[in-house]
Amino acid sequence: MLMIGLTGGIGAGKSAVSARLAERGAVIIDADRLAREVVEPGTDGLAEIVATFGTGVLTPEGALDRPALGAKVFGDDEARRKLERIIHPRVRARTAELVKAAPPDAIVVNDVPLLVETGLAPTYHMVIVVTADSAVRTRRLVRDRGMSEAEAAARIAAQADDATRQAAADVLLPNEDDLPALHARVDALWRDRLVDFECNLRLGRSARKSPDLRIVPSDPAWGPAAARLIARIRHHLDGAEVHHIGSTAVPGLPAKDIIDLMLSVRTLAAADALSGRLAAAGFPPRSGDWVDNARGLPGVTWPKRMHGSADPGRPMILHVRVAGSPGWRFALLMRDHLRAVPAARDTYAAAKAELALRHADRAGYAEAKEPWFDDEARAADDWALATGWQPPTS
Repeated sequence: MLMIGLTGGIGAGKSAVSARLAERGAVIIDADRLAREVVEPGTDGLAEIVATFGTGVLTPEGALDRPALGAKVFGDDEARRKLERIIHPRVRARTAELVKAAPPDAIVVNDVPLLVETGLAPTYHMVIVVTADSAVRTRRLVRDRGMSEAEAAARIAAQADDATRQAAADVLLPNEDDLPALHARVDALWRDRLVDFECNLRLGRSARKSPDLRIVPSDPAWGPAAARLIARIRHHLDGAEVHHIGSTAVPGLPAKDIIDLMLSVRTLAAADALSGRLAAAGFPPRSGDWVDNARGLPGVTWPKRMHGSADPGRPMILHVRVAGSPGWRFALLMRDHLRAVPAARDTYAAAKAELALRHADRAGYAEAKEPWFDDEARAADDWALATGWQPPTS
C-alpha cells in the first residue's frame, strides 16, 4: 500500500485536504484523533498523564482537561517531552493497527501535525505539506478557533518554520484561496500521481518515463529532492551509503529532470538481497543487465544493479554499485570534478546543448555523450591527482 504523510502548519488547512482525499478514496489515519483516543477516560494513557501532571488536568467528569494540560506544557520543553513520551508510543501502536487493517491496494494518508518536527518524513513514500501565508493562518485561527492574534502567532511560532517544513515536502499544496480551488489541486494530485504511484508500488514497477529528450536549466529544487529520496532509502536500509550523482548533482548544470542516486554495496549479491526492501520503499528494480562502459577500455564493462521510482511525479534512477569499483569511483569523481571546475561544467553544458539538437530521444543522446565522457575522464583523473581527491564515504 502507498503510505502518505500529510502535514502543515496550524491553520494551513490540512484538515480540508484530508477530508477531500477521504472523498477520493484514501484511508485516513488522523494522528490528532488517535492522540485523543489514547487518553480517553479509562485508558492507561490518561492514567499515566494524571500520574505525571496531577489531578488538576482532569475535568470534574474525569476526562482530560486539555486547556489545563496545555497550560502546563506550553512553553515548557521538559513537560512537553514528558507528555510526548506518554502519547506518541500509543499513537504509533494504534497507527500500526490501522495500517495493518487497510486493504493492500489502499492509499493510506497519515495526517500528522508535527510530522516534520518529529522527524517522520523519511518513513513515508511521499510527504504532502499544505501551505498558507502566516497572516492567512492567523486570520483563520482567530476566526475559527477563537484565538487572539497573539495566541495564534505564538502557536505558529512554536511549530517548525515554513522553510523547514517545505524542505520535507515532496508535494506542496497551497491553500490561500477558496475551497473549490484547493479541491481542484487535491483532485489533480490524486488523479495524476497518487493512483499510479500506488499501482506501481503494488506491482513492483517503475513509473514510465517518456523516451523523448528534454534538457532543462539547472533547478535548485534538485538538491532538496535528492536529499529526501536519500533519507527515505537510508531509513529503509538502516543508514546505507547513498550519494546524489549525475548532472542534477552539479549546481548550474542543465540536465534531464531525472535525479540520479548511487547506493554503495559490498557485493552485487548484497545488492540483490536489498532489492525487495528497496521496492517496498518505492524504488523497484529495473529489469535487464546493466553495465557501465569502462573509460578508455573498449569492450570492458562494469556491472551494476538499477532501480527506478514508483512515483510518476519524481523521475529518478538508483544506480547500485560495489563500493570502490571503477564505476562507483567514476560517478563520484566526475560529479566532484564538474562541481569544482567551472570550465569543465560549462564545456559539458555546451556539449549537452549541441547533442540535444541532434538527438530527440534519450537513448541516442546518452550514446552520443560517451566520447565526451572518455575525454573528460582523463581530465578528471588529472584533477584528482593534482588535488589529492578521494571518494567521499557518505
